[in-house]
Amino acid sequence: MPTARRTRINGEESRQRILDAAAQIAGERGYDGTSIALVSELSGLPASSIYWHFKNKDELLAAVIERSFNRWLEGMRVWIPEQKGTTTEERLVRAMRKTATALINAPDFMRLGLMLALERRPQEATARNLFLQVRRQSYEQAVASYAELFGDDLKPADVRRIATLTMAAADGLFIAREVDPTIDFEGAFELLANALFAVGRGLSTRSNRSRKR
Repeated sequence: MPTARRTRINGEESRQRILDAAAQIAGERGYDGTSIALVSELSGLPASSIYWHFKNKDELLAAVIERSFNRWLEGMRVWIPEQKGTTTEERLVRAMRKTATALINAPDFMRLGLMLALERRPQEATARNLFLQVRRQSYEQAVASYAELFGDDLKPADVRRIATLTMAAADGLFIAREVDPTIDFEGAFELLANALFAVGRGLSTRSNRSRKR
């Protein structure tokens, strides 16, 4: 049994080394520039070890996206329960700043996933489909969070509009940071939170006016 346990531990350590290497290479070279040979060289593990864990490059990059997304979820814990004396806008600001921090700490799924989503090539089906799946999960989480945050002040359709705007803005800010890592990423997300709160208030006011007619 100790030998079997050690084998499992070594196998998991090897898997993480492979994922670390693949994430670094894909982040620098993109999908086309990533190869099993390069991952083998950087991880220090033979190609046979990589193929033992992953069927092909597509499956490997899908695993990179999944691991990074799970780390993002773990680090995010965005929607903080309401505290006494905390306004809706303050909660939204704290949530957005935490989202930004989580993206800084686990950027691989966004970096690689956005590239795959835009390229639309059949050979990346597994990795691309996984990224689209986690985006849908993130979107539905945002919808549920905004519905809780704004309560009955917003129509369900307006909640989804704000969630869509959030995703689009977050994509843009992430790309901006990739181009210029010196930008105040968390500060930009705070401004986004202020803007989203203003949009929510505006939609709420418009909805209330239409009800009174």
